This record gives sequence, C-alpha cells and structure tokens, in this order.
Amino acid sequence: MRFGGLDEGELHRIRLDRQPLSSPDVTPRVILCAVTDRRRLGSETLMSQARAAADASLDFFQIREPDLPDAALLDLATRVRDATAGSTLRILINDRLDIALAAGLDGVHLRGTSYPASRAREIATSGLLIGRSVHGVDEAKAVEAGGGLDYLVFGTIFATASKPADRVLAGVQTLDAAVRACRLPILAIGGITLDNAALVAQAGAAGLAAIGLFQDLGRMAATAAQLRRIFAATRPPA
Repeated sequence: MRFGGLDEGELHRIRLDRQPLSSPDVTPRVILCAVTDRRRLGSETLMSQARAAADASLDFFQIREPDLPDAALLDLATRVRDATAGSTLRILINDRLDIALAAGLDGVHLRGTSYPASRAREIATSGLLIGRSVHGVDEAKAVEAGGGLDYLVFGTIFATASKPADRVLAGVQTLDAAVRACRLPILAIGGITLDNAALVAQAGAAGLAAIGLFQDLGRMAATAAQLRRIFAATRPPA
C-alpha cells in the first residue's frame, strides 16, 4: 500500500529515524483549525499565515496544497514547521503521511476517500495526530468504528467558495446527529463565518476548520477570540 509518494517499507524506515511526538491533546475546549489555500492569500504567504495562526493560539494549521509537487510540498511543510517552532500550533498535512513523517509534522488529515486510518496508525509514530473528513452520519460512525482516528472533520455545513455550487450541503442538523452518534471530537467545515458559528456551536461541534475565516492575518487573533466566546456562550454542556 502506498501512503502519498512513498510505499509502506519506506515509511517504516522514516518512522524508525524519528522520535515519537507527545500524545495529541484533543480536549473538550473549542478546537480551531486554519486550512490553507495559498492561491487565496494574495500578497501574504503561508509562512505569514502560519505565524499568525500560532500567535492567535489556533490549535491546528492544516496544509492543503494538493497541486504542489512532492519536493515543493515537503519544502513547504518543513518551512511551516520551522516558522512555528516553539508554539503550541499543531501542523497537519492533507493526506500525505509520508511528508508528515519526513517533515516532522504533528499530524495527517485524511480525505474521505483515502486509505484507512488504522493502516496509517500502524505506520505513524505514537503521537501523530490523525483526522479524517466525513460527509454523513453513517460514514462518521463507520470510520470511527474502524479505529486509528483522533478527530473528524464534518461538512460541508454551509455553502462555500472552495466547493462547487451544486455540492450537497450537510447542514447543522446533520452535524448535530453526527455529534450525537460519535465519541470522537467533530470539527465542522464549510462556509463558517462569525455570523453563523453559533449554529455550529449549538450543534455540539468540538470546533471548526476553515479556509476563508482565517485568511485576514491582521484579524486572526481577534477572530479566534470571538469564536472562543461564541462557543463558550452557546455550545451545549458535554
């Protein structure tokens, strides 16, 4: 089985060369995840966005740049890791377990059509954070039962520029059902703004992941603080 650009034997060799990460901290507090799209940043860079996310005390910074060649993606991941060294921000990468291990990142986020998390867990270092995208309640229950995951990202909740206009939306009611059906923390994704974040919190989500919401670097800290207040005020008790 191949995990991104490397086969399983190569990943085992990378794993043996690395020290285990500390255990992931996925706690009941609100979890905020910035998802990258360098094409939408304008004059800013992913390094600047990563540093802003660290300064704002976001929890996860998810590198999602599927069009980059392997070498460029590895270089980007390494530079993001170095730019945020010493902070509490956890650096994740979309689907590329090989690059997560080679660059010494904190986790890998699997696409809904990716390899099983249980297989990734067999290869990963002991503290590597593993999440997965899901789009329905039955899918969420199935991947949770398969093991190996630390969290789920559920969407698309609201219409968003990053997905086709005709994409079927999950909505907050389905999000609520998924939260009730699963034990894993569930982050909502898709079209989330400061105006509708309370609906996500009311559905019981552990937090949210977003692209556009975290692209105004000058307001990153203020946005994060407002989201934490919204969740504190409206999320139902655990």
